[in-house]
Amino acid sequence: MNAVEYFKRLKTYCEQENFKGWDPYDGLNSKVFQVTPLKHSKFARLAWIQLFKRSPINLRPLLKVTKGYNPKGIGLFLTGYCNLYKIAGSGNTTFGSTDELEKKITHLADLLIELQSEGYSGACWGYNFDWQARGGLFFPAGTPNVVATTFATYGLLDAYSILGNKNIKNTTVTAAEFVINDLSRTHKEEGFLFSYAPRFGNNTVYNASLLASKLLARIYSITSEEDYVQASRQSVVACCNAQNEDGSWRYGELSIQNWIDSFHTGFNLEALYDYQKYTGDDSFAAHFDKGFQYYVDTFFLGDGTPKYYHDEVYPIDIHSPAQLLMTLYKCERFDNNEELARQVSSWTIENMQDESGYFYYQIKKLFKNKIPYMRWSQAWIFCALSYHLREVYGNN
Repeated sequence: MNAVEYFKRLKTYCEQENFKGWDPYDGLNSKVFQVTPLKHSKFARLAWIQLFKRSPINLRPLLKVTKGYNPKGIGLFLTGYCNLYKIAGSGNTTFGSTDELEKKITHLADLLIELQSEGYSGACWGYNFDWQARGGLFFPAGTPNVVATTFATYGLLDAYSILGNKNIKNTTVTAAEFVINDLSRTHKEEGFLFSYAPRFGNNTVYNASLLASKLLARIYSITSEEDYVQASRQSVVACCNAQNEDGSWRYGELSIQNWIDSFHTGFNLEALYDYQKYTGDDSFAAHFDKGFQYYVDTFFLGDGTPKYYHDEVYPIDIHSPAQLLMTLYKCERFDNNEELARQVSSWTIENMQDESGYFYYQIKKLFKNKIPYMRWSQAWIFCALSYHLREVYGNN
């Protein structure tokens, strides 16, 4: 069976589930937990989330966590179907005709617009579950954040490029106002870092701030609003100043964020590349080049095994191979790294895809966590493989 057939199995699985699913962090959606006094304790909330996240046994059916739509996941699926549409537009209807795919894109775009969080300066999205952070902050379901907002915005702008629906465009470009007005800023010696969420949240996470930069840069390319590009650049300056000499980035500035991992490095690189692409400012090209070389040299073994950390393989997380494929395609580095892409995608399909079509969450040293998470696993690998297939079968 070739890569196309494996992808079709994934596509069938996701469509049969109607893109609804569980998430590693959705434990607080448990109807059992919500009727206990424990829901008022931040320590109990944190422990409950970790129990669900770490258990290889899916506790959700027993403890009444229902499947739901996650806006970030829907954004990733939307971008994936736009890639399939591009393949069909080149004459290859392996994944459906342009008419069939246009209907799917319209459905997902309409759904994503419905899932917006209300009451902010512009279009924005959050997660469909309450979340307790280790630092003590509590994020109720629907609290918008820059990560979900960026992937939703990108999905909708990709859809607009195909559908030409002005309502999609007019709604989506207001996401820049959410970033500008509702996210707080931590000022550095040069530039500043955008917060993860409005008014409260972690202000020291580099990938979140860079995602805000990439969102502003893309919307700037549509609106030519100078405030967007200026703010975008200030965040890029601060994040590039935090890059290590070897090209790596720690996750953030706090002592509990002192790790270096694969897929967040990929986020940073993709965001830097998009900033340059959409603004024409190549001042940070050397930072990108150094970071990219570190990325491909560090996080993948010779047989295609994707590492999680710079100094440790496990846990092998589905995000790591998925982000590689997206980084190579979106940063136009596929041609020079085609063999790496082939090895990693083949390893991932062989070791992380279930017979029913979905992909596993993680591989630990002693076991595999096979719970079929929709946002974290299926949406990511669906989007990533759609880029890979677009490169191989229908790039135009």
